[in-house]
Formats: sequence, structure tokens, C-alpha cells
Amino acid sequence: METGFTKWIIVITVVLCTLLELIDTSIVNVALTQMMGNLSATQQEVSWVVASYAIANVIVIPMTGFLAEQFGRRNYFFVSVVIFTLASIACGQSTNLWELVGFRFVQGIGGGALMATSQAILIDTFPPKQLPLGQALFGMGVIIGPTIGPTLGGYIVDNYDWPWIFYVNVPVGILAGIFTLLFIRDPERIKNAIPRPLREIDWAGIGLLIMGVGSLQLVLEQGETEDWFDSSYILLFTALSIIGIVGFIWRELTAAKPIVDLRVLGKSRNLAVGAFLSFVLGFGLFASVFVFPIFTQRILGFTAAQTGLILLPGALASGFMMPLIGKALQNGVPQKFLLPVGFAIFFVFTIWMSQRISPTAGESDFFWPLIVRGVGLGLIFLPITTMSLAGLQGKDAGQAAGLTGMIRQLGGSFGVAIVGTYLERNLAANRVAQLPNISLYNTQTAERLHAFTQNFIARGFPTNQAQQQAYAALEGVLMKQVSLITYSQIFTALGIFFIACLPLILLVKRGKAGEKIDLNAAH
Repeated sequence: METGFTKWIIVITVVLCTLLELIDTSIVNVALTQMMGNLSATQQEVSWVVASYAIANVIVIPMTGFLAEQFGRRNYFFVSVVIFTLASIACGQSTNLWELVGFRFVQGIGGGALMATSQAILIDTFPPKQLPLGQALFGMGVIIGPTIGPTLGGYIVDNYDWPWIFYVNVPVGILAGIFTLLFIRDPERIKNAIPRPLREIDWAGIGLLIMGVGSLQLVLEQGETEDWFDSSYILLFTALSIIGIVGFIWRELTAAKPIVDLRVLGKSRNLAVGAFLSFVLGFGLFASVFVFPIFTQRILGFTAAQTGLILLPGALASGFMMPLIGKALQNGVPQKFLLPVGFAIFFVFTIWMSQRISPTAGESDFFWPLIVRGVGLGLIFLPITTMSLAGLQGKDAGQAAGLTGMIRQLGGSFGVAIVGTYLERNLAANRVAQLPNISLYNTQTAERLHAFTQNFIARGFPTNQAQQQAYAALEGVLMKQVSLITYSQIFTALGIFFIACLPLILLVKRGKAGEKIDLNAAH
């Protein structure tokens, strides 16, 4: 157990690595338009820059326990930092889209290990009584990372070229690599572990994991672009994901030495409930941080940098809450009591946001709702994590941490996919619903159309052209109103989803007094 200066250097190293990994899941979103122009790519093609990173992440995260044990946790973490850093340089140097997509996949392989292994290193750094504090520090990275990604990305895109969203990783990666070699040590169990011979490695499990989870992530990332199941391409990968996941579950439940031991889910009811709640957390975290920037930039005309700065205080609120919640858990406050409060606060955020959406909304209108979001997510993340891992030891703790991490990432992918599809389809449905209100026989519509026409005539347009411009202006007003209705519905639906999941908390078992989280072997 490390103490003093060494302890805090390790903390800074792994929290920064977690932040880097998660910032890179969202930082590129605000640079896609610039990439399309510079790399001569279509919107459909450039979406692979996001998809390739996410696919690599979700494949690697559940395997980190095995890989750390096979190669040594410090060695694996160091190599992952090197891979992530070198891939970041290569991404910035890419001269065409598919080079960038390939290097983003490599970056995702390194990044997935950074997040999963950082949690284990942090927990191993703190004595048992301070374990909630270690989890709180890890949680700061998990909650803050995806939120400040658009802030940093927006600033870089507004002031520099898109390659700099990758180059900013390099100095942090170099420092993290040096500190890893100097300060991070493997626990005794991993030091003494004997690597599996190649013939004993669960190659079938690895193959099925890549096919099943990788295909599922691809479907979620590309489904909306390809119009979902109207595409034979999406149907093919949906079938592959079903075959792969079913085969993977069967293989891991029957193999003598599985790559991911799913049997650990049967050893702890709290882990099973926590895994599902991790999915819900990922859904809410990524869906809300996905839809808000689209609303502010498309409807309100904010820049990417403005949007990021609006999101920043809420992210800092999460970071501020984490140590406080960790202290509460350390003092014996049950997770089962904190979780309903977190879910209720997140519900308040969604309803508040649905009411704040208007064509005249400004930055100040979203400050307090986003602060509430940050507090709510803090109250959800840490209790779920500690509840899921409490009572598990050795390899079981490592497997549980990897599984919950993968499921949280998948929850985020489902959230973004479902909200994106809901947004596009409900815009069309709400437009149809509003059309009866703008009939030319309606007095208010006729007056508005006449006012538009006169305005264009006054600006020098011929009468016929002024009438055409007036119809276009009326369509613009209609679509803005339809968009406001749709975004409001999305936030309301998110809140209802969270409240609907509340009964699951009743299944959580109260931990025994003194029950510990043993992550000495994790990853």
C-alpha cells in the first residue's frame, strides 16, 4: 500500500489516464465537420472515426483482467499508455479518412485498458478504510471525461486545426508512461501469477467476444446512419452480434479457464443488479451529453466552445460531489439509500430541462439544471460501483470491474443510438402533427405569411419570389417549433426511463458490516 507523495503521484497518473480515455470518446464529435472538409469524407464515412474507437473500447474492457494477469498489470498499463499516445500522434498525422479510422481503432485498444486498469490501480493504492475515496477519484474521471470532451474539442476546433484534438494527449501520455514505470507496482498476487500457456488461452471466447460485442457496438454506432433494419449491412451485423453474444455466454459459462468469467454474476446478486444499473447510468450519462450540444448548436446557434463551457460547471459539480459521497459511504451510509436520491435528482434535471427548452433560452437558463445533473450522476455512479464490487475478492473483483465497465459503455452506446433515432423520427412525426395548425385558411397563418411576404418585398424581392421566400420562412418557423417540442420530449422520456428503473434498487442486498472490496487482483 503506497503512502505520501508516491500515493498521490499514482492517483494523478491514473485519473488523468481515465480522463484522457473518456474525453476521447466525445472530443471528436465537434470536429467531424472540419474532418469532412479536410479529408474529403461524407458524413456517413466520417462517423467511422467515432465508431472505430468505441468498438475497440468495448472489446478490450472485459478482457483487461486476463491481459493484466497474463502480462503483469504495470506492464499492461504502461504498454496501453504507449499504444494510446503513439496512436494519438498517428491520428493527427493521418492524410486520409481510413488511415484515421484505423489509428482510432488502435487508440481505442489502448484507451479501453486505461480506464479499466486505472480503477484497479487506484483501489490498490488506498487502504481498505479509504476504498470509497479511491472509487470517488475514479468516478470523477468517468463522469467528467465525456462532459468536458466537447468543451476542449470546441475550443481546439475554434482556434486550431482538428489534429490538435489528438496531439493534446501526447504530453499527458508521456508523463503517465514515466510515472507508471517509476511509481506503479503490481500486487503480490499478480507478481506471483504464472502466465497461461498459449494452448490454454480461451481463444474461442476471445473470438466470440470480438464478433458479438464488436458487431453490437457497430450496429449501435452505424444503425441510424444506415437507416437501421432497412439496411442489409445492419441486418448482417445484427445477426453476427446475436450469434456471437449467445456463443460467448455459452462458452464462458462452460470453459474451464474463460477469458471473461461470467459465473461471477451468479456469486453476487448486488453485482447482477449493479451491472444493469451501470447500463442505466451509461445510458443517461452519454445520452444527455449527446443531445444537449445538438440542441444548443442546431436550434440556439451556440458555438461548440460555448456549448462546452455551459456543460463544464455540471461536470465540476460531479467532481466536487465524488469525495463527499465517498466519505458518506466510508461512514456507513448504505448505497441502497443514496441510489434513489441520485435517480430522483436526475429525474428533476430531465423535467427541468424539458421546461427550459425555448427559442429564447440563453446560457444562464441551463446553469442550474446541469449542476443538478452533475450532483445526480455523482450520487448514482459511486454507490453502484461500490455495491457491485463489495464482497468480491481476487479474480472475481477483477472480472466484475471489467464487466460493469463494458456494460456501462454499452449503455452509453444504446443511449446515443436510441436518442439519435428518436430525435430524427419524432421530428418528422411532430411536423405532421403540427401541419393542421398552419392551414392557409387559418387567420393567424395567413397573417404571418402576409407579413413575411411584405417583408421580403420591402427588401427588394419581386412579388412571386417574395411569396416563395415567405413559404420557406414559414417552414423554418414550423421546424423550429417542432424541434423544441421534440427535444423537450427527449428529456422527459429520459427522466421517465430513470424513474422506471427505480424498483430495481429494491433488489439490492444490504452489505454486511465490515464487508470490503478487494480489488488487489483486479485487472
